[in-house]
Amino acid sequence: MSEKYLIVGATGSIGSNLAEQMYSSGKEIHLVGRDKSQLKNLAEKLKSSYTVADVLHDGFVDTIKSDISEIKGVAYCVGSIDLKPLKMANETDFHKCMKLNFYSAVELIKGFQENLKQNKGSIVLFSTVAAQRGFTNHSIIASTKAAIEGLTVSLAAEFAPNIRVNSVALSLTNSKIAQPMLKNTAIAEGIAKAHPLKRLGEGKDGAALAKFLLTEESSWVTGQIIAVDGGRSKLS
Repeated sequence: MSEKYLIVGATGSIGSNLAEQMYSSGKEIHLVGRDKSQLKNLAEKLKSSYTVADVLHDGFVDTIKSDISEIKGVAYCVGSIDLKPLKMANETDFHKCMKLNFYSAVELIKGFQENLKQNKGSIVLFSTVAAQRGFTNHSIIASTKAAIEGLTVSLAAEFAPNIRVNSVALSLTNSKIAQPMLKNTAIAEGIAKAHPLKRLGEGKDGAALAKFLLTEESSWVTGQIIAVDGGRSKLS
């Protein structure tokens, strides 16, 4: 049985931190990302195999499977921050967000479902605090991540007892995709203060929980959506 774990979106803040934490704990990993240069550098650093693939492209699952077919777990660390008032949003905005965050995650899971079943594997997805707590201008991303949460509990029931499925629900994390918001120091400080723990999340925060959920450390955990959000979903 393979003990290799698939990390999709491996060059992002969460994905790269998860890859490093998995490597440090002696786990074998296979990295997937669309930026060949960044991915190659990370893979060399962590002595891991990798596949260059874009989840927005048709056939990306086949591309991954041409490099790896046996996995113990998969973390779909792809994400986006899609913010605008509803009156400015259109069907294309919702579709693009769903394609990146939801539809491609479904295709990936379907592609490796039988293998994960054979290996008693684990799936980790990512949601957002905005899926359950209302924030202005979040209708696109909140709706999409709410779909991820519904998928999590549905698949956890469908795949039990052979595959565990869980989600990590994040608040704003200091990452590349968040930089357009965080480059303004006043805005960044204001968002940080909105969290009871008075700071923004870091990639290592979400990655630490993802690692726990991905590995046998959490062998009796499935169907959970667990917040890593500085307390924002419950305390503010």
